Amino acid sequence: MSALTGQHILLGITGGIAAYKIPELIRRLKDEGAQVRVVLTRGGEAFVTPMTLQAVSGEEVHSELLDTQAEAGMGHIELAKWADVVMIAPASANTLARLAHGFADDLLSTVCLATSAPLLLAPAMNQQMWQHPAVQANMTQLIARGVRAIGPESGSQACGDVGAGRMSEPHQIKAFIIEQLQGSTDKPLEGVHLTITAGPTREAIDPVRYISNHSSGKMGFALAQAAAKHGAKVTLIAGPVDLPTPFGVNRIDVESARDMLDAALAQPCDIFIGCAAVADYRVVNVAEHKMKKTAQTDAPTLELVENPDILKTIAGQDMPPMCVGFAAETRDVETYAMDKLKRKNLALIIANDVSNNDIGFNSEENAVVVLSTNDRVVFEQQTKASLAHQLTRYIASHFHKNFRK
Repeated sequence: MSALTGQHILLGITGGIAAYKIPELIRRLKDEGAQVRVVLTRGGEAFVTPMTLQAVSGEEVHSELLDTQAEAGMGHIELAKWADVVMIAPASANTLARLAHGFADDLLSTVCLATSAPLLLAPAMNQQMWQHPAVQANMTQLIARGVRAIGPESGSQACGDVGAGRMSEPHQIKAFIIEQLQGSTDKPLEGVHLTITAGPTREAIDPVRYISNHSSGKMGFALAQAAAKHGAKVTLIAGPVDLPTPFGVNRIDVESARDMLDAALAQPCDIFIGCAAVADYRVVNVAEHKMKKTAQTDAPTLELVENPDILKTIAGQDMPPMCVGFAAETRDVETYAMDKLKRKNLALIIANDVSNNDIGFNSEENAVVVLSTNDRVVFEQQTKASLAHQLTRYIASHFHKNFRK
């Protein structure tokens, strides 16, 4: 018997192009034995029709708060009591704001206030909207109240942008609902403190110039989000990147390699993942003022000194955490990765070929090989969010087998 058999799922649909995927979600939920009722907002109705939703759900679609016939039986209260779980997908930026501030001037927001059922969200919007501080503040407030969210995922969007903002796929949302109804018991990193570095570092040349690299931080941020979802207490030490902080993650922003090392040493942890692309060298003498180019001067010579090795330093402590490294290579990927694993005394190293544009820097997908002294596991090309989920489970398994005291 499915975990959804006999469950009452109230599905809220708000305005967004992702609403076209909801009939498939309803079909998947019903195939698992759930009863599904739909509340459709006016914005949602612009993207999917009540007739379609009624046909796939087999239930009347609800949309009006002040419906005389429905309210004769206190319709919105009846829906609120009927639901075992309320799932809003897609959840627009406007909906997040209304929920965060307790609005109750349409049917969906009123039901959300009147129900004791868990409230689940699948946000979907333009990637720039998702990153806006107001949207992030609303989500943070909702999460603090116990609301659970899935996604959004990264990828190409209907508007042509690329980034985080895509609604999770129907099969992912179905699995998320099952997880929540089962009490989210599958948390292999429950009670584990995990620290992860992500993004590039910047090493100043003068007040306006610096040495850096092309790392976007996307893989590290995806791993931080996955680890938090799997129960870990996560500290994310982030170089300069333009990415929103994953929910449930404590973020520390840094600039240079030395800043990143100081932050890492200040965070005692059980697992340390070095996902950042740390600059190998820094300038010995940083210019106090902007270096000027004139016709009379030759090109400047920069004297460099090696930066501290963050992973090696953490792994070399008297009582080190389980250390996991990344090896972003352009050739002989596994050879260089194994050398790095041994030199730095790491438990695992995750190697990928950044010369491949499909899985290199700034891409939305990745493919890796995870190496240890006695094992080799290949993870095929997939979205970074999906890969992060699989990698987190693998890391958790390795930790419990070899490091858990």
